[in-house]
Amino acid sequence: MDKAEPIMKAVTERFIVPTRGKGTYEITDTIKASLSRSGITTGLVTVFVQHTSASLVIYENADPTARADLHRFLEDLVPEDHPGLIHTAEGPDDSTSHLRMALTCTSESIPVADGRLQLGTWQGIYLFEHRRSPHRRTVVVSLIGN
Repeated sequence: MDKAEPIMKAVTERFIVPTRGKGTYEITDTIKASLSRSGITTGLVTVFVQHTSASLVIYENADPTARADLHRFLEDLVPEDHPGLIHTAEGPDDSTSHLRMALTCTSESIPVADGRLQLGTWQGIYLFEHRRSPHRRTVVVSLIGN
């Protein structure tokens, strides 16, 4: 008797992350909830943010000072008062928010095994808001596996 091959499953969900302005907002638990609802135990999760002035990072989640250092580093690397920036239609943080997004990622892929995200001990998934004012950011989660 032939053993049936496992059927691959694909699931996509969207959720909104309300931000209060610049900073990192942990979304790990929301991604875990999507994985749990999907029933997928082995596969891949892809997380994507649908914006050009926000990004995603997998980063240290145990000590908030690590994220404070990340925030400060990007502020120093891409300062809002940079004299050469010309794309400022939506304010002085307009071009810098796009540049910071380009230096980070708009998507992350995380393996799934035994029904769990295969993140390291101190890793969390964060939406990284690069604008000063509050926004509502749309995040898409795609899961594939069995």
